[in-house]
Amino acid sequence: MHKEFQGLDVQVLSCSVDSVYTHKVWNDHELSKAAGNIPFPMLSDQNGEIGKMYGVYDEQSGVSLRGTFIIDPDGYLQAMEILSMPVGRNVNEGIRQIKANQLVRKTKAKEVTPAVWEPGKKTLKPGIELVGNVWQEWTVKDM
Repeated sequence: MHKEFQGLDVQVLSCSVDSVYTHKVWNDHELSKAAGNIPFPMLSDQNGEIGKMYGVYDEQSGVSLRGTFIIDPDGYLQAMEILSMPVGRNVNEGIRQIKANQLVRKTKAKEVTPAVWEPGKKTLKPGIELVGNVWQEWTVKDM
């Protein structure tokens, strides 16, 4: 789905405690056969410094938990999801979150995205008049 990320003007990076040599073997002998070569940089964090900064590095095991981090163009963390090792990520949910963050940024937070919002669905306009009245603007049927 890298082309979709590119269409959203998003830079994708992967990072693990594996060496660049392990990344190469993994790409050449596993990923390339399953999904094609990785079209984005794979960073090596062998000492766990990046993982420590994001709170996902496990000192005892020497590995980082699986995490997805959405960082805005100003360098601020907008969303993060940490999963245990046996659970895979949902790329579609990441794309949805990116689109939601981009909409909020574009409207300067004059529109916000309620739970399970999808592009094209109703947004909310925050303000004092919305307090106590969200139920009138957005309901479960809007999901």
